[in-house]
Amino acid sequence: MMPVALQLWSVKDVCEKDFFGTLEKVSEMGYDGIEFAGYYNEPAQKIKEKCTDLGLQIVASHIPAEKILNDLDNVISFEKELGNNYIVCPYASYDTKDEWKSFASKLKMACKKIEDAGMTLVYHNHHHEFHKLEDTYILDYLLEMVPHLKAELDTYWIQYAGVDVVSYMSQYENRTPFIHLKDMKKDPMESTEIGEGVLDITRFVKQAENQGVEWLVIEQEAFTKPSLESVEIGLINLQQLIGGN
Repeated sequence: MMPVALQLWSVKDVCEKDFFGTLEKVSEMGYDGIEFAGYYNEPAQKIKEKCTDLGLQIVASHIPAEKILNDLDNVISFEKELGNNYIVCPYASYDTKDEWKSFASKLKMACKKIEDAGMTLVYHNHHHEFHKLEDTYILDYLLEMVPHLKAELDTYWIQYAGVDVVSYMSQYENRTPFIHLKDMKKDPMESTEIGEGVLDITRFVKQAENQGVEWLVIEQEAFTKPSLESVEIGLINLQQLIGGN
């Protein structure tokens, strides 16, 4: 079975109260790794030591676009100390092609600097990157304009945008070190625990395996149960879906 990480945005409500205690619970559930979405004022070395103690691999970290573009030296320094190799831009949104073009140009410069530091820059999509700039999806445009940029394809948002997930994934076989998995309720159309919704998660995972994706990353953004309970259900269901123990 491919290793599974948790995007900690899913449990930010409990991270805010007890960051390290939450990491302990995530480890106890059986997650192999974590993807950060904030550090809750804890120093890099302390976080690294805690993850090592818990046997949690650091897969990546979501860093706001503004910090990547405007405070990159400090970002690189922190991530190096943490032992993280993947810096992920989690979100960007602009109204015009000129704005997207400017963003892509800045991202290209950041990508080079991150690469020179021995790390990799990754872009995580939502559904709006499947709007078109003339005749090209915004996400395709970014990946074309920044050739060394990797993609963290969010399968939920691709489906939400009305695009076939597997076909789209297959276009970026060598540029997807990890993917985001979250399931979807039909009514209301929002995220739910893996295995509790309508998406063909098994098909997404099979394609991920076929194209050499290194990590599956579970994320959930809407809840009817406590967040820690939901992400544990999601992990158990995913293991059952793809034949884990």
